[in-house]
Amino acid sequence: MSESEKRTVLIIDDDKTIRKLIIHHLKLNNFIPFEAENSNQAFDILKKEKIDLVLSDVTMEGMDGFEFCQKVRENENHRFLPFIFVTAKNTLEDKSKAVESGGDDIITKPFDIKELILKTQALIRRSDIYRTYGIRKSLKKSFDEVTPKILFVDDDASMSRLFKYNLEKAGYDCTAANSVDEAMELIKNKIPDIIVSDIMMPKTDGFEFRRMLLEIPSLKDVPFIFLTAKGSEEDILEGYDLGITDYVVKTAGPKLVVAKVSAIINSLGNERKKVISELQEATSSLRTKVVPDTFPVFEGFSISHMHIPFKGIPGGDFLDYFQLDENNLVIILGDVMGKKWGAWYFAYAYAGYIRSALRSVLQQAQDYSPSDILQQVNLTVYGDTKISEVFATLSIIIVNNKTKELKYSGAGDIPIIYKKSNGELLSIKSKGLLLGFSKIGDYEDNIIQLSEGEQVYLTTDGITDSRAKNLESFGEHRLYEIIRNIQTGENPLEIIQKKFDEFTGSEYDDDISLILISVKK
Repeated sequence: MSESEKRTVLIIDDDKTIRKLIIHHLKLNNFIPFEAENSNQAFDILKKEKIDLVLSDVTMEGMDGFEFCQKVRENENHRFLPFIFVTAKNTLEDKSKAVESGGDDIITKPFDIKELILKTQALIRRSDIYRTYGIRKSLKKSFDEVTPKILFVDDDASMSRLFKYNLEKAGYDCTAANSVDEAMELIKNKIPDIIVSDIMMPKTDGFEFRRMLLEIPSLKDVPFIFLTAKGSEEDILEGYDLGITDYVVKTAGPKLVVAKVSAIINSLGNERKKVISELQEATSSLRTKVVPDTFPVFEGFSISHMHIPFKGIPGGDFLDYFQLDENNLVIILGDVMGKKWGAWYFAYAYAGYIRSALRSVLQQAQDYSPSDILQQVNLTVYGDTKISEVFATLSIIIVNNKTKELKYSGAGDIPIIYKKSNGELLSIKSKGLLLGFSKIGDYEDNIIQLSEGEQVYLTTDGITDSRAKNLESFGEHRLYEIIRNIQTGENPLEIIQKKFDEFTGSEYDDDISLILISVKK
């Protein structure tokens, strides 16, 4: 393996012996290690080096590991950097803090070095998926009509104001910097879509600025336009040798710069649409792996669902139906916690894995208990190092058409809604932990004795967390109110979707999934 193909790992620990041990084994496995004994040193390394993964202690002098991870996540360039805590802290509370602070996994000291290497390799593989296909938020940006961000760099304040005014008038979000140093500080917090820079500037000129950007992987491909009074052939050729997108002489005026910027933005938009179109076409054939095409036929019950994938691209939600025998049907609704790893891409493999585990358990089940099924599946997921850093919510319901009994258990899921025959709504919340989070999930069965005309609703957080244009959340209270007001004879799913579309303007923040179980009269 060449040096350029090796992955970089940053180890942060105030114990030099621990650092040397990890570094030794990382090198044996073709990683390039960097070490720091505190957060300040670690921040310096993150600024200077391209790091693929962080291994961090929690208890350190000054800033602890949890706070350090939170600070790292505040930087847009490191928001999805794989992060593993290596610590002596091993309580459930510590694991919760690790996840809340932005960590991807936690390894307890004294650790098994093989486990550490396996988790490092697994997280970096997930990171590759992110880099190749983009996470949900990045995908959303590809669809949304977002305002393009322009960074304008010129030491002439009056020139900056003139061009900034014209670019903003044309509908762009333009930020001006009076020097290369200022521009580099601005880029740390917000990566622009296009950079327009003067050449002749004090201290650091435009050519050197361009060379600096070429050394930074996340910035080297940002379209770059030179704007300058220098129009000689030699200067222009030097600019193009540095891989710039275009070159505009200042005397041409702001309108030409706006036209050049618009042409580049349109070109980028067309390429983006092409990628999205190909992605939608490719995933359409796979959608049945995530959601069944048809509703189950089950005597005495009407069972239906609505599933709207995020912008037409299937995401982290998956659902399934499995008939145990002529009297018992299993209903499954899950959500891959893939905000870090691109759930829309990984859901197929993960859902297939969960379904396989579920069906294996169900085929051998003696007692039809959702909590037992959940626990057995949880043990399988928890013990598999290949997916140990992936969590999911999961709701399992078993309905019996002979006794009209419903059994429910959940893993970190949204409470199910039980609408009684008198119109009263009950929220039934599970206490179980996320699937794969802990060896013992504390799952338990909730049993409901259903009557004719009663309904049970299951949903993921895509509905409740979606927002209107004023950023108001749809919320559980609004969903409950809609369900409460649905009258006999009306189609609940159609009404919920209509109200939801009216609230959000049909702009969803996530997959929208809801299952309705109705007892026939």
